[in-house]
Amino acid sequence: MRRARLRISVITCAVMTLLITVVGGVAHTVMTHAQNDQVWRELRYGAARGDLSSPPVCTWLYASGAIPLANSPAGFPVRADMDQVRRTHEPVERTVRRDNTVYLVRTQVRASGDVVQAVFDMRFQLADRRYLRSALGVAGLVGLIVAAVTGAVLGRRAVAPLAEALTRQRRFVADASHELRTPITQVYTRAQVLSRQAAAEDLPARHREGLARLVGSVGRLGRVLDDLLLSASFSADPERRSERRPVELVAVARSVVAEESDRTRDGSLTIVVNGPPHPLYVEGIESALRRAVGELLGNAIGHTPVGGRIEVFLARVRGAVELTVVDTGPGFDPAEAERLFERFHRGAGGGRYGLGLALLREVVTDHGGTVAATGHPGRGARFTIRLPECASAATPVSAGRP
Repeated sequence: MRRARLRISVITCAVMTLLITVVGGVAHTVMTHAQNDQVWRELRYGAARGDLSSPPVCTWLYASGAIPLANSPAGFPVRADMDQVRRTHEPVERTVRRDNTVYLVRTQVRASGDVVQAVFDMRFQLADRRYLRSALGVAGLVGLIVAAVTGAVLGRRAVAPLAEALTRQRRFVADASHELRTPITQVYTRAQVLSRQAAAEDLPARHREGLARLVGSVGRLGRVLDDLLLSASFSADPERRSERRPVELVAVARSVVAEESDRTRDGSLTIVVNGPPHPLYVEGIESALRRAVGELLGNAIGHTPVGGRIEVFLARVRGAVELTVVDTGPGFDPAEAERLFERFHRGAGGGRYGLGLALLREVVTDHGGTVAATGHPGRGARFTIRLPECASAATPVSAGRP
């Protein structure tokens, strides 16, 4: 919501600035052309008919035998133009920049046969243009301030209904997930008990398989609820600074691997954690980071065939901590790498990815990190989380669950 309000403010300021710039540019251009046209008309009239002894204001007239006025600017008349007009009898016009001002100069032959040069000082016109530019600058600054305030007010009012709707949605998701968690946990526990009893009493295989599928389905439903709760929590307060602490990522990874021992044992999978002997700290919310690592590991376990191998690598790389999970599963098309992190993305093979990887990226991004996936069909997959290394590890959080 803050980004949306800021975007509206920036767009409003940009539009207002552009409008003032365009209007000011048009006004300056029109004024410049009008002044130049008027000066050239007066200059041509003075060169053709003006009184040599009493020219108009800001104008000086030069001719052979005429005595220049006492206040004539230095460097005039332009002798080369007068000589050229005597030879060609064609008028010559030029602009001369001198003495921190601009002079317009016209040289021509009068009806009497005299060659006359008229010089006009643009000092006052240039001052008017400077005043106009200054006024436009002040107007632009004031307009920018007004636009910023207006954009902030409009942004707040425009986003307020959306923010309220999102807040209600997050509250509903969180409340619904929270209310469903207890009964689903009870169902999951009861299904596990029934599955063990069925195995102990040697019930028919189809009954045991049905109970095993029920346990798996309820477990997946519980994980979806956990994902929804975590997503709603981060959406409501992405920063959650008060909950952030130094987290030792190597210990978290080893703890998550230990928690998945039952699944890896059932699938005859080999999991190896390759971490440095020293701790690697990142700042964040331990439960969220544990969920992210667990999602990567769970994804690898789910896609690795029986007897496969999963490796977890942790290392410090250029001021950041990298955690990489590599599996020997079926892999994926490199073109699908980015889409794996979309919510409920359905892969080319028909597999549906749900919320897990999308939530994983959300957690990592909210911790100032990045996550990337690489893979090729039939050659396994590699997922890498990169998080900023914690500057201080004075009060680390333990790897175990609270």
